[in-house]
Amino acid sequence: MPLSGSAEVPAGDLGSETGFQALAGRLAEIRQRIDEARRRGGAAQEVRVVAVTKTHGVDAVAAALRAGVGDVGENRVQEAIAKMGQADASLRWHLIGHLQRNKVREAARFALIHSLDSERLAEALDREALRLNRTFDVLVQVNASGEASKGGFGAGDVSRLADRLIGMSGLRVTGAMTMAAFGAGEADLRASFSRARTARDVLAAAGHPAGEISMGMSQDYEIAVEEGATLVRLGTILFGARETQ
Repeated sequence: MPLSGSAEVPAGDLGSETGFQALAGRLAEIRQRIDEARRRGGAAQEVRVVAVTKTHGVDAVAAALRAGVGDVGENRVQEAIAKMGQADASLRWHLIGHLQRNKVREAARFALIHSLDSERLAEALDREALRLNRTFDVLVQVNASGEASKGGFGAGDVSRLADRLIGMSGLRVTGAMTMAAFGAGEADLRASFSRARTARDVLAAAGHPAGEISMGMSQDYEIAVEEGATLVRLGTILFGARETQ
């Protein structure tokens, strides 16, 4: 079950000691629940929390690091860049939202790109990585719920894609990412997460170093961990409701 009252966590003042202590308490409970979910799932995988700070200020980033979370996720490149300049250099930044091809030159700022959602984007990232003489770590975004509103590759397309990506030496495909349908019941959640796990296995079988599965958000992270998630993307449950933009 999700953390009690998670949808109603007050945002609070994360720059204050009171706000930080509240965040640290929520994080401790989340980690306990993750450990329990790992045991229920039986895989005993390492699970990292990615603190999603979308629309929250740099105080949220600093508070997350102080609480022991070294991975921060942002949906938008420009918002991430604005915070990077004010944040601790030891943080690992994750791009969890769509990356437009005209912004691939910013890809080098991120430790992991969760949203490789098209072959054209893969080609653009590969060219940029080779231009810089480096490698980008990426996750293949899988539309495991089959929703038309979501981007990413269909589960049935991953095998063909895996072979195509082998030839892109600028990319290191470290796993798969998915987003379950909001408000889905447990059976549908498990089905979506299982498809993402299968996609990760297909990538690994094709020769990619695909050990990661990024899935699970504030409302469904425990089920995601039971189904094998190694990265959970948590925002509201940590920092409270976001401001609308």
